[in-house]
Amino acid sequence: MRIAVVGSGYVGLVTGACFADLGHEVVLVDNDEQKLEALRAGEVPIHEKFLPELLARHRGHRIKFSGDLQAATRDSQAIFIAVGTPPTESGDADMSYVESVAREISGAVDDYKVVVEKSTVPVYTNEWIRTIILRNGAHPDHFDIASNPEFLREGTAVTDFLYPDRIVVGVENERAAQVMRQIYDPLTSGWYYGRGDAIPRPDRAMSPTEVPPRLIVTSAKSAELIKHASNAFLAMKISFINAVASICENVGADVQQVCDGIGADSRIGPRFLNPGIGYGGSCFPKDLLAFRAVAKEGGYDFRLLEEVIRINEEQRRRFLKKVRSVLWTLRGKRLGVLGLAFKGGTDDIRESPALLLVEELLREGCRVCAYDPAAMDRAKEVLPDAVELAPDAYHAAKGADAILILTEWEEFSSLDLDRLRALVRYPIVIDGRNLYDPATMLEHGFSYYSVGRPPALCEEAPARARAQERA
Repeated sequence: MRIAVVGSGYVGLVTGACFADLGHEVVLVDNDEQKLEALRAGEVPIHEKFLPELLARHRGHRIKFSGDLQAATRDSQAIFIAVGTPPTESGDADMSYVESVAREISGAVDDYKVVVEKSTVPVYTNEWIRTIILRNGAHPDHFDIASNPEFLREGTAVTDFLYPDRIVVGVENERAAQVMRQIYDPLTSGWYYGRGDAIPRPDRAMSPTEVPPRLIVTSAKSAELIKHASNAFLAMKISFINAVASICENVGADVQQVCDGIGADSRIGPRFLNPGIGYGGSCFPKDLLAFRAVAKEGGYDFRLLEEVIRINEEQRRRFLKKVRSVLWTLRGKRLGVLGLAFKGGTDDIRESPALLLVEELLREGCRVCAYDPAAMDRAKEVLPDAVELAPDAYHAAKGADAILILTEWEEFSSLDLDRLRALVRYPIVIDGRNLYDPATMLEHGFSYYSVGRPPALCEEAPARARAQERA
């Protein structure tokens, strides 16, 4: 099919590249000519596994880049809106970009098309998009609105798209449903998975050649709600296990053992039971605020969401308190910080708890040397000049009073611990992502502090510190 994807941000770029890999003809539309030129030249603006390969495979063939939305609309059977919906000061989603796209689309709806919400939007957005397009002169029989929420995780977005748990399509008639079924037929029929050049199946997924993903057809309003409810539930699961981790620390239990015990329950499952310094990124914080605003507008006081948000903010404060308790005073301390992105596998620093903690440590007088495998350039744009950026984890650790692990990058879980110990001033690791086994850290001479687990204290650490001070 001929598909236009409006917006070359995170969702739009991944969606366009994946649709091209499914065999569709895709035009990616953006009003930023500089970004379009970079994409045409082969640049990939985000860090995402398999995305460079897909863009290289289809650039100039199945995927093209354009600044002309009306021309792209006229040439396409389906138009996916994937522009930003940032939060306003009140927590509502800012729908001005979506409205602008809807207005421009309306002038090019000259035969039947399906206009698809791909951005995360509040309930009733489908009705507003239809109203805007009608107000601007489109014939009511020439288009339908569909909602097709994305469930992409940064770092694994390509495989999440191509090997989904489910595909949700919200429509109001069978004509639109048929178009959406045709778009996703390469996945739901299993055809894509039989190709020799298909993107490899992730380990977590069942074999789609045996069980293709389920396409769930709902009303547009239900589809819009499914996206917000899904993210709110996952954020709640993260906040829940972080609250449990706090209790474990208070009573001397091991949260990892608790996670293993409750995650083995098939009704609960182990995913997202990962205690740490809280969630961040472009989705969870924004979507919870928007979902809460939708609930209030509908007359329901969703206080559970407020508590999820509060626990998440409290988790960062608890970690900072842990750093203070380990180091006694923070002013003048040199800290090696590992991780600046909000999670491993991405260069996204939006609402990153790691960055928020770094900023707080700077306010308390710490000297910070930080490293992240992918997010250094983006972090450099927002961090104060006082933050030293290291070329690797070992340079960040050199001469540090303590090492702080703030992002769960795989390379941070496999560091050479003997080399690391030889570099630091004091052998102290404060792990906000629980990447290491406490006993292993103890064997390598570290005093190790993590989230929701008893500390592993190296007996020789104080003596070694005094010897270094004398030297």
